[in-house]
Amino acid sequence: MNKFLFPILAVILGFIIALLSKKQKSWNTKLLLSFSGAFLLALTLFELLPEVYHHLDTKLAGLLIMGGILLQITLELFSKGAEHGHVHIHKGNSTFPWTLFVSLCIHSLLEGFSIHDHNDMVYGVLVHKIPIATVITLFLMQSNYSKTQIGAFLLIFALMTPLGTYISHNSSFIGEYADMMNAIVIGIFFHISTTILFESGDGHKFNLSKFIAIILGVGIAYMI
Repeated sequence: MNKFLFPILAVILGFIIALLSKKQKSWNTKLLLSFSGAFLLALTLFELLPEVYHHLDTKLAGLLIMGGILLQITLELFSKGAEHGHVHIHKGNSTFPWTLFVSLCIHSLLEGFSIHDHNDMVYGVLVHKIPIATVITLFLMQSNYSKTQIGAFLLIFALMTPLGTYISHNSSFIGEYADMMNAIVIGIFFHISTTILFESGDGHKFNLSKFIAIILGVGIAYMI
């Protein structure tokens, strides 16, 4: 059940953190983003990548991974980078952000395909979604959207990853192409995690706190 509950829990925790922080991208949020990016990247390397290259032709796997990277770049044309914590706040805007909503839902649905009983990717998705949910909640709270719109946005966003996991487990068609789907998701995770690590930096200055967060993310991913 954890594979279905943890992504929902991540959005709930992100919502609570947003209520407590009241500031977009605080110092703690940036560290959490660095940790989540390193953790997600490490788990992708430790869990998904070896499995995909074991079952697929190497060139096909590489092609699909590149396809995942390009797909995520395309999604970010509409989400403006919300998947890695980059959201522009337009105070007083009352027009519902449909492009942001749809692109985030597609991203969340696809990442659910990577979660299986035999891997630990649910923890990577959990850690990844907490700071993202925090930033998205702050964006929604500081915009002029109704509570009903905010609640519906977050509820559907929370349910999309478990839906992706459910489809991957119960659809014979998706199951037949599970390794190919995982390769695409690897590309998505590669782009997101590396972008998080680049964007959370302060130019080219060495940041000890960020460095420690990254080391912890990689270390914990290796040990689980």
